[in-house]
Amino acid sequence: MSSITGTEADLLGEWFWCREVADGLYLIREQFFEAAKRANIWLVQGSQRDLVVDGGLGLRNLPSFLRAQGLIGNKPVLAVATHVHFDHSGGLHHFERVAVHRAEASALMRGDNYEAVTWLSDAEISRSPQPGWKANEYRVKAVEPSRVLDEGDVIDLGNRQLTVLHMPGHSRGSICLHDQENRILFSGDVVYNGAMIDWLPYSNVSDYIQSCRRLMTLVDNNLVKKVLPGHFESFEAEQLYRLTSSYVANAGTYHKFSMFTAKCIAIIVLWLKNFQRQIAR
Repeated sequence: MSSITGTEADLLGEWFWCREVADGLYLIREQFFEAAKRANIWLVQGSQRDLVVDGGLGLRNLPSFLRAQGLIGNKPVLAVATHVHFDHSGGLHHFERVAVHRAEASALMRGDNYEAVTWLSDAEISRSPQPGWKANEYRVKAVEPSRVLDEGDVIDLGNRQLTVLHMPGHSRGSICLHDQENRILFSGDVVYNGAMIDWLPYSNVSDYIQSCRRLMTLVDNNLVKKVLPGHFESFEAEQLYRLTSSYVANAGTYHKFSMFTAKCIAIIVLWLKNFQRQIAR
């Protein structure tokens, strides 16, 4: 792989913020993306291979940053998308090995910016990644997955194994990754300390209810201690139960009708945005 110059390393170091949260576990964020919307990127270092959970926007080269920081080296690296929404999948094209759930694999292969919900404005990026960059030109690039994931698949890092849990609702291919031995759950956008988004084109409230009930069962069976979400800060099992049980309790007829209305609006806006992108090409 090509090396990067000191200037490039400095720019990457400014763009990405990184913190070690446990031995071999790192949280990474894109500093110049609006704080309320930026996704968490997780690096899990294994004895045989490393895992990156989600890829961010992709405005800067994340693997180059990780190499410059000495966080990845000669071991194989697999980047797994918890789902294909643009703030999680936009950076996947920088990686040699990529995995995504089967339900969203074709969208990733097409570079489908409708299903990726690509909705980025100049105001959300406080520093341009390059001269002349414009948010309305941003696209999630098509990526050929090297691995297609299904429920129950195991990602073996050598000293750690993570099980794929298909948790649709936020999107049809949303997954959590469960490190059962350490009772850690990488939850993506299925659940985080914020309002659950269930009004996007491929969201489904009924599926979300079932996924939340499944997460509640994990807590009941003492299989989760710590949740590492796709946004905001990490939290404990008790909060996971509160968030999921609250969603189930409030997802009644009125909620479903309200979300259906919001979903129709989102579909129209996203369709228009993608239509404009096609014309601009």
